[in-house]
Amino acid sequence: DIDDVGHKYHLELVLEDVLDKDSTVNCTAEVLYHLGNKPIAPDVHFTLDGELKDTDEADKRFYNRVKSLEKELVAENIPDSHGNVSPEMEPIRLLAWAASGYVIWQNSTEDTKFQFAQIKHVKQVKRSDDYLEFDYLILLHEMVSQEIIPWQMTVLWHPQHGVQVTGDSRQPQHA
Repeated sequence: DIDDVGHKYHLELVLEDVLDKDSTVNCTAEVLYHLGNKPIAPDVHFTLDGELKDTDEADKRFYNRVKSLEKELVAENIPDSHGNVSPEMEPIRLLAWAASGYVIWQNSTEDTKFQFAQIKHVKQVKRSDDYLEFDYLILLHEMVSQEIIPWQMTVLWHPQHGVQVTGDSRQPQHA
């Protein structure tokens, strides 16, 4: 407890590479959740002991495939109701997963535990520059309340510049 500031946590954990389950790195982190009624993203400082697998080649293949499409990419329900993801949609899911990490971080409190669940809808946005842009409607599972929360996010991505969430908003629940 830090008086009039918040609660700070010291963590030691092992990160597993999503693409190579045998590849892990140790991570230490400090997370500070701020006190007060105004929602503020927690402060996170971390160090990694090692590096995860290089994805440059896979990133370039995905980028070139999407750039070469005649029509903008559109897809729904990734993974499907059986948990399946087609190989061509796996990079779209991984991009959403990475971007959802930003949304989760910005909206986390000590009393929440969000987890990326599904892409309900994704549509590529036509651009005149080298970036890829996608509008996602994702579902986040809030593990504490068991609520499934629809969330819109606009994501920019380029293999040399990484992922950036340029807009996001919690969506109303639908019956």
